[in-house]
Amino acid sequence: MSFINEYYIWFKAVHYIGFVTWMAGLFYLPRLFVYHSENKDNPAFTSIIKIQERKLYKGIQTPAMALSLITGLCMLVANKDLLAQPYFHVKLSLAVLLLIYHFDTSRYLKQLQNDSCKRSGRFFRLYNEIPTLLFIAIIINFALAGVL
Repeated sequence: MSFINEYYIWFKAVHYIGFVTWMAGLFYLPRLFVYHSENKDNPAFTSIIKIQERKLYKGIQTPAMALSLITGLCMLVANKDLLAQPYFHVKLSLAVLLLIYHFDTSRYLKQLQNDSCKRSGRFFRLYNEIPTLLFIAIIINFALAGVL
């Protein structure tokens, strides 16, 4: 475990980078879903959007999520005292909600890729607000705990 302790600050930096990248994907993918659902009758457009959606989810969003989880676990192993902090339990709860949202975007991605999604652009506009609210809650939680 000395390796993890020795490189804690680097795990933390990479965790922040992974989290910011993951959030960017969570912000943008549902926006692509809006464009996709509002242009279902334009196969030339949706064929391009399908590529963008798939590449964003599989090439950026999911690896960033994995990086966030792995580095977060490394930080927890290095500093088990975090588990005694109330703010950390809030952070973990919000992270679990982000994970649920992440995998829910996968469900809509599959439906849109197969042209079987019945959701409207309006739905995806509202759906797109969920990660924003979770992000705000995470930042406020950290600010109130004085760990930013």
